[in-house]
Amino acid sequence: MTDVFTPARLGPITLRNRVIKAATFEGRTPDALVTDELIAFHREVAAGGVGMTTVAYCAVAPGGRTDRHQIWMRQEAVPGLRRLTAAVHAEGAAVNAQIGHAGPVANAASNGYPALAPSRMFSPLGMKMMKVPKEHEIRELVAAHATAARLAEESGFDAVEIHFGHNYLTSSFLSPLLNRRTDRYGGSAENRARLAREIALAVKEAVGDRLAVTAKLNMEDGVRGGLTVAESLRVAAWLEADGALDALELTAGSSLLNPMLLFHGAAPRKSFAKVLPAPARWGFRMVGRSFLKEYPYQEAYLLERARHFRRELSMPLILLGGITNLDTMRLARTEGFEFVAMGRALLREPNLLHRIESEAATRSACIHCNECMPTIYTGTKCLYRLDGPVIIETVPVLGTEPEVRP
Repeated sequence: MTDVFTPARLGPITLRNRVIKAATFEGRTPDALVTDELIAFHREVAAGGVGMTTVAYCAVAPGGRTDRHQIWMRQEAVPGLRRLTAAVHAEGAAVNAQIGHAGPVANAASNGYPALAPSRMFSPLGMKMMKVPKEHEIRELVAAHATAARLAEESGFDAVEIHFGHNYLTSSFLSPLLNRRTDRYGGSAENRARLAREIALAVKEAVGDRLAVTAKLNMEDGVRGGLTVAESLRVAAWLEADGALDALELTAGSSLLNPMLLFHGAAPRKSFAKVLPAPARWGFRMVGRSFLKEYPYQEAYLLERARHFRRELSMPLILLGGITNLDTMRLARTEGFEFVAMGRALLREPNLLHRIESEAATRSACIHCNECMPTIYTGTKCLYRLDGPVIIETVPVLGTEPEVRP
């Protein structure tokens, strides 16, 4: 059929195939600890055939969460994480821990800790100014990533994915719009990349060759004055030269300023307005249309940007964004991408990979409505998974309008 479904090396580990369940916050950790529901979520995806599933989001500090319900890596979390990794391994898949600090995307009002930003800015979530970390505090954050990686190893994970995207903390340091520092962590592109490089090296030193180490990197922020593809390419080249990463997963967009650049498809503004807590709900009603922009969905919608990275880099790359069928997976392999990552399609059909293996012409039932996005507050799910109409879209890659058929 294709080498998509044959074993592949990712650094020191071997995955049973080249498909990775991307990190999508599960909304199943009300006490910031693993629950049976979280284990069931990842067990089901593993049983559905992916090579590796990614647990999101494992913050490196309590203030690094987008809200207080997310897991943060400490000894108390290890027993539950061990149960989770054992359950995934029992289904034949590897399991990855996404670690990072939410930075300006963190909700200080929920966490009870100040949100962090590279430079002085106001938090619409915490309704106060964010804290700007001093250099000694930045060193503590680097060390916290290393500690989180060691805890991931102790918990039985096969890999860690460091979050360098979406204007979370490290990504905000990369952004010339958000990072206006004048010390060694601001100014030039090399200075703004310093934090990412230090974190990657610290994590690699912490786990050595026992775990695979990857990073999710923004190719661009999608906002005026933010990180561009050209600058991100320089960052990626430095990360490659440092030798701390086994692969890069390429992403785009800003959870802070332009989240839909990552997702594409319908913008669920009305649904978000209903579930956001006040005062965020009131603010969203005023700026929702400009915040949740709409980008037409097409298969492999980040491929055009990712091609620049494939041409310039020799390290393994993971293609994300609109990977829903075998044709697109084959295209990714033809273009030189070692792995693909899937998110929403697996929310609709956790067993999609098995269906594709059985019938190569299988198309995902995901309709790219993005109504799954607002469910992160109550347990991330596809609203159409168990009932409602099933519409299969045949979407050409980077091309024309989709043909919709019942």
